[in-house]
Amino acid sequence: MTAETLALFPDSARIDDTGSLVVGGCGVRRTADQFGTPLYLYDGETLDRAVEAYRTALSRCYPGAAQIAYAAKAWLCSASARWIAAKGIGLDVVSGGELAIARHGGVPADRIHFHGNNKSDRELAQALDAGVGRIVVDHPDELARLDELAIARGRRQAIWLRVNPDVDTDTHHHTQTGHAASKFGLSLRDGTAEAVALDALRRAGVELAGLHCHIGSQLRDAEPLAVAAQRLLDLAARLRDATGWQPAELSTGGGWAVAYTAEQLADLPPVETYVARVSEAVVQRCRQHELALPRLVLEPGRSLVARAGVAVYTVGAVKPAGDVTYAFVDGGLADNPRHALYGATYTALLANRRGDAARQRVHVAGPYCETGDVLIEDIELPPLVPGDLLAVPVSGAYQLSMASNYNAALRPAVVWLEDGQATLVQRRETLDDLLRRDLV
Repeated sequence: MTAETLALFPDSARIDDTGSLVVGGCGVRRTADQFGTPLYLYDGETLDRAVEAYRTALSRCYPGAAQIAYAAKAWLCSASARWIAAKGIGLDVVSGGELAIARHGGVPADRIHFHGNNKSDRELAQALDAGVGRIVVDHPDELARLDELAIARGRRQAIWLRVNPDVDTDTHHHTQTGHAASKFGLSLRDGTAEAVALDALRRAGVELAGLHCHIGSQLRDAEPLAVAAQRLLDLAARLRDATGWQPAELSTGGGWAVAYTAEQLADLPPVETYVARVSEAVVQRCRQHELALPRLVLEPGRSLVARAGVAVYTVGAVKPAGDVTYAFVDGGLADNPRHALYGATYTALLANRRGDAARQRVHVAGPYCETGDVLIEDIELPPLVPGDLLAVPVSGAYQLSMASNYNAALRPAVVWLEDGQATLVQRRETLDDLLRRDLV
């Protein structure tokens, strides 16, 4: 195993004298014996450092007020919500379910932003009744419905408008969200964003607090993010000229990339590169338009939690098949569909022993009834035997949150590791869980 591969793992990761992986002061082999596999491990130290990296970058780069708001869609459970509450950061949710988990975990309602392009009346009412800090309005119909619901409750709800800035990004087309044809946001190109903003300013049940955009995920170039921020501030200047209104807050979303392999790590710009360029763009455009600096809100998800997470699988068999060899493990498509959806690349290491110097090329595949149930293609590993453990780094985002019960699989347990303590924060599903919703 190379140092470059270990660098993908959580900050606390090391290899002990037996060649086994240790994370958070806990041996992965012993932790897997205790809780079973598939198993997801989260390192508290790495999570804390990721938040501090953003805080430090904002304090260095942006002269105005700023806020970090974690994007819950990357990974959310009651334990992560409690961590968010303790860190004093905000939280973006996109469903009534995420809002319920956030509140159960103790996240203050005024630090919650409710996003989503198709919120139901029930979800809007849930958000209003919970007292969420911001509701992010995606289209004119939602604005009208929210205004009516707020007035009925005697409330004036603070909102942002999600603006589609018509910015292209160099990332997978499934994660591009700021181009003109995206399903998200109010178009700048056709004037809808400006018209809806003017409408919002006339309504009694809402208070327009700011503008928001999100242009995509796994972004390695900060320039499209800077352009998006500039276009939102151009809109703000037009609104100021027409009405006197200025945005108290500006959210440029999230989307900064993480590295999943050593090759990607070599050319990954640091978080501060992204924060610095967006901050510079906001400051310059505000100066140009004579706008007051808004509170700058950044919404990292993957870049806060991905590297803190490790997925651990048990090898069941090694099977030659034509020109390839498969290493079968006890997880895959059901707990991590990202390779099947996006062609996402991963690496892995043998976690329970020191491997031989010899290497074997394998496809790491799961037990599910899909040819696409492959986690890693063509990876070089020591010769594997049944019972070996494979640890897959950078598994903390968009895996558990996209996990399913395909083939009636049981979703994995989740363990929080910190200071040598392994705490079970989500138990493994049981067969009873699978049957609980059935009525006949």
